[in-house]
Amino acid sequence: MEILLALVIGGAFGAVLDRVGASNPNVIGRMLALTNLNLMKAILLAIGTGSVLMFAGQMLGIVDVGHMSVKAAYLGVLVGGLLLGFGWALAGYCPGTGLVAAGAGRRDAFAFIAGGLLGAAAYMATYPAVKATGLLDSILGGKVTLGTVPGADYAALTGLPGDVLGIVLGLVFVVVAFMLPERVVRRDTRLPAE
Repeated sequence: MEILLALVIGGAFGAVLDRVGASNPNVIGRMLALTNLNLMKAILLAIGTGSVLMFAGQMLGIVDVGHMSVKAAYLGVLVGGLLLGFGWALAGYCPGTGLVAAGAGRRDAFAFIAGGLLGAAAYMATYPAVKATGLLDSILGGKVTLGTVPGADYAALTGLPGDVLGIVLGLVFVVVAFMLPERVVRRDTRLPAE
């Protein structure tokens, strides 16, 4: 039953990603060039809504905190994030949107997926060397959260209740999604003067 539920939820999520244009590298490129922020608005709205629902569910006892996992902070996350952002801008896909695009039949997405698998294999092959650099050593206290999480043993950066903080930050994301303009940079469509 869990596998079936995961397939249904994953299929629905993929359909929504395709519907908002996240499987189209041209839409992603326009978002990153700040000429069309509709996709960014959808992403912020989804993150904010998910955050509000998850943390409200924790407060109401519907979502078990024991199923949540906090990852340790380390310098490799920053380096990996920069590489992911560079790759996203270059290819027009992130790992999730690349799979959705492949499901939608975009042939270039298959090349992207192959490159991602090759990159993962290269990382696995070089993992001992990467680990030796210290990039994977915990920083900033390792596994910490912004606010205290009831029922969890994680250290918190603030004394604020994590559930309330998660709801507030989620609402901030929702408000920002609605306040963002459609574009920041205007594209000049006029022909250059001769």
